[in-house]
Amino acid sequence: MEKKYKLGILVSGRGSNLQAIIDAIQKGEVNAEIAVIISNKKKALALEKGDRYGIPALFLDPKLYGSKKDYDLALVEKLQSYAPDLICLAGYMRILRTEFIQAFAGRIINIHPSLLPSFPGLHAQKQALDHGVKIAGCTVHLVEEEVDAGPIILQAAVPVLNEDNEDSLSARILQQEHIIYPQAIQMFIEGRVGNSMKAKTVETQ
Repeated sequence: MEKKYKLGILVSGRGSNLQAIIDAIQKGEVNAEIAVIISNKKKALALEKGDRYGIPALFLDPKLYGSKKDYDLALVEKLQSYAPDLICLAGYMRILRTEFIQAFAGRIINIHPSLLPSFPGLHAQKQALDHGVKIAGCTVHLVEEEVDAGPIILQAAVPVLNEDNEDSLSARILQQEHIIYPQAIQMFIEGRVGNSMKAKTVETQ
């Protein structure tokens, strides 16, 4: 029987990308199982999906730790107890420290709402609008110590419309996030993610 990859999902919000991953697993599009969902926010709606689908879903309170380093070390320990093969950041709104990234080196992926390397960091959609770009999008990438700077796995391009505001552009980009994030996870599972990979960009109308 083919081994299913174990995923550890880190979340901070409503969990729409988490839902997309769950849906893709249930459809057989991603050969994986979610071992654990962990949030740094007690009221994150994403945690409710754990109860709904029978997945362990945990709140790890940053206030219980004396420093960001201590928190990340605790997060590493908790994740390692579930033996994940891949860590997926799905709207996780904390910058991971060196200790965490080294513990799972080459096994952490993130999705960002811009065509990296353009517009890293917060409010990427607003950055795109402020710069007047005509094409925006989203990127799945490997996580390294520099924020939003790891090797690109998959991208989807979204046209910026004249009438767009931050909310409308964000919503259309999010639709593409839900498509390419599960695809990127399956690429990782199939061994198609590595130093020699070439990023693929999907254009949308």
